[in-house]
Amino acid sequence: MMLPRRTLLHLAASAAVLPAVPRIAGAQPSSEVAVSKKGTRLITLGTRSGPNPTVGRAQSSNLLIVNGLLYVVDAGDGITRRLTRAGIVMRDIDTMFITHPHSDHTGGLPALLQVQYDSIRTKPVNIYGPPGTEAIVNALVQYLDVDAEVRISDGTRTLMPSKIFSGHDLGSGTIFQDANIKVTAVENSHFNFRPGSPGYGKYKSYAYRFDTSDRSIVFTGDTGPSDAISTLAKGADMLVSEVNSVEEFKEQQIRIGRWQAMTPAQQAGSLRHMVEEHVSPEQVGLMAARAGVKTVVLTHLPATGNPKDEYARFEEQVRKHFSGQVLIAKDLMEF
Repeated sequence: MMLPRRTLLHLAASAAVLPAVPRIAGAQPSSEVAVSKKGTRLITLGTRSGPNPTVGRAQSSNLLIVNGLLYVVDAGDGITRRLTRAGIVMRDIDTMFITHPHSDHTGGLPALLQVQYDSIRTKPVNIYGPPGTEAIVNALVQYLDVDAEVRISDGTRTLMPSKIFSGHDLGSGTIFQDANIKVTAVENSHFNFRPGSPGYGKYKSYAYRFDTSDRSIVFTGDTGPSDAISTLAKGADMLVSEVNSVEEFKEQQIRIGRWQAMTPAQQAGSLRHMVEEHVSPEQVGLMAARAGVKTVVLTHLPATGNPKDEYARFEEQVRKHFSGQVLIAKDLMEF
């Protein structure tokens, strides 16, 4: 079967020149990916930041495949279409991890859980994350219950979604371990709420490290500069990092009319959020250099009004401080 060209990683160097990336190619059908393949593979399903959807990139979502088992990391809008394009059987996904409760990291959960339910899923599905994860999943189960009662009434289903889907609020440290992976979480600096705000002391944002028998991969999630992430990522094979530009963010907000709809206080808060709670390419480079990782993969890419933007400038800025590999993710790339 010929692979779609846009699923291929367009690099001048071959995989042999990229030792930290064992294989970079288009996603394979799940019969090959999940059954016959051993070791650890990463597919960047969605690589766009939020909140607005754009053409060409789904919002933040990733898939780890470890010895044939599937682990989802974030579930932004568009994840089901990307999983379908990759040939993944969504019924086979047992475990998901959410970095933080922002809509561009959770907006695809309703569709994903619905597809799993409609595929006659009976095994439990567990969704892990920081505080807020359990509330999100419980709300989705209520949403799914309406359709489920109809399906059970017409005889096509036997279980309610509450018997299948469970959300779990977890703290930091080792949060999950099975025969394939060990998952470690640290709180990053994406949530820097002011005292008295509704989320102050209530919600957290996590970065995750996945250690397997052959690789170690760290996902920053959304974050500001973070010593905790540099420590978490010490010696990792890959740092999958968000990246942003304050200047480009403001230009995009003006372009789509969102900036003009804000009050001056909201504009100031928006810029503060970008400066304190996201990272520039140079800050990514500094974190990666301190951690001594082998490869940086840039994702959660901001919309710029140009669907063909390759973000080469971000790579150059990361390289000011980091001498290892720097790769720009696209949807459905495999690392």
